[in-house]
Amino acid sequence: MMSPERFFDLMLIELEQHKEMQPYYKFLGKQSSWHFRRNYFLQRLRYIQQQLINGNKDVCIWDCGCGYGTTCLFLAMNGIKTFGTTLEFYYDSIQKRMAYWGQYGDTSLFTCSYENLFDNHPTPNSFDWIVVQDTLHHLEPIDEALKIFSNSLRQGGKVLSIEENGNNIIQRIKLYKYRGNKRIINIWDEKLQKNIMIGNENIRSLRNWGALFQKNGFEIKKNSVQYIRYFLPIHYRMSNPETLLQKEQHIQSKPGVRREYFFFGLNFIAEKKA
Repeated sequence: MMSPERFFDLMLIELEQHKEMQPYYKFLGKQSSWHFRRNYFLQRLRYIQQQLINGNKDVCIWDCGCGYGTTCLFLAMNGIKTFGTTLEFYYDSIQKRMAYWGQYGDTSLFTCSYENLFDNHPTPNSFDWIVVQDTLHHLEPIDEALKIFSNSLRQGGKVLSIEENGNNIIQRIKLYKYRGNKRIINIWDEKLQKNIMIGNENIRSLRNWGALFQKNGFEIKKNSVQYIRYFLPIHYRMSNPETLLQKEQHIQSKPGVRREYFFFGLNFIAEKKA
């Protein structure tokens, strides 16, 4: 077993070697925000650990929008097989990562391809889990994407979503300044040589995600919902990071304005209905 903390420490060493990843994973940037970024990264990995690693390892997992393959590599280091798909330009970096992580575990458990969800539908009833990390808000048309997910999952299969909280007031203001109300755009994909429709940082609230999943044959499991990252970087300059993490967990455990509108991250699981 490789813990999230051990994986993070090894990834810091990897970032020193693979400098092209540093602008995305900003752990080697400002020291003042280091604990802020570390806490957020580890909370997400711990959620994945709790839901996927502490259970049955003999499962079929699809990471839709795997990006640099970090989640898939973490799962591989824990003996879990994952298939990843992505449309990101850094797909070409994954093979370099395989060589690094091969020192610590079986990277053959992670396979991936560059493909469009809407062009290449997976085999029906082929997965137990679908992981969508920072991906759901990019999938358009979203109803079609969720139908593909439902068709790809076995009975009782689940979608594990790690997202931004669409109700977060600060993030909503930032995104409005960035893209206004233009929530869906078309981009040209060089590898596929075609235009692709994507959500333009089209984040949503838990309530909105719940309605979309319900409409497409899923139910969000209430006991799986987790809000993360409440405190801002400035708070980490004045307080112990573990103390802040404990305070966040206490705040998010109770419904209310602070949880709904001031947490940045949102994790949940949607289960395919019978």
